[in-house]
Amino acid sequence: MTRARAPAPVGFAMDSRLAGDTHPLASLPLCELRLMDDANYPWLVLVPRVAEARELIDLGPEQRRLLVEEIDLASRLLREVFRPHKLNVAALGNLVPQLHVHAIARFEDDPAWPAPVWGRVAARPYTPEALVERVARLRAALPE
Repeated sequence: MTRARAPAPVGFAMDSRLAGDTHPLASLPLCELRLMDDANYPWLVLVPRVAEARELIDLGPEQRRLLVEEIDLASRLLREVFRPHKLNVAALGNLVPQLHVHAIARFEDDPAWPAPVWGRVAARPYTPEALVERVARLRAALPE
């Protein structure tokens, strides 16, 4: 899959909470791939650059196909880099209605296991050094 970024459509803006809670990782053909600022878990967020998209059904057929491919890419990236016990993939959006998809690497010894990550333990922001290391490690494993 090419990592060339398509121009953002007119009217697209990333929700300020998503922007504030994540760090840029890569621009994929449809989505911004971002790292959640929670060092408790390897956690990626995909945000389709589609104006006003709140639900999967707001995407056109080609956009849905691309989103599935990009979720696959994010999931495989987490599996390759971190070797998790399980991958959690979800599109919730109760607090942030803009369409976004979470891909989270889970381990039997992570702070929330086996429960969902939401609301279990406080987020642990990355230190500047850990953030640089994590982003570099993930970017190095992305396909060209």
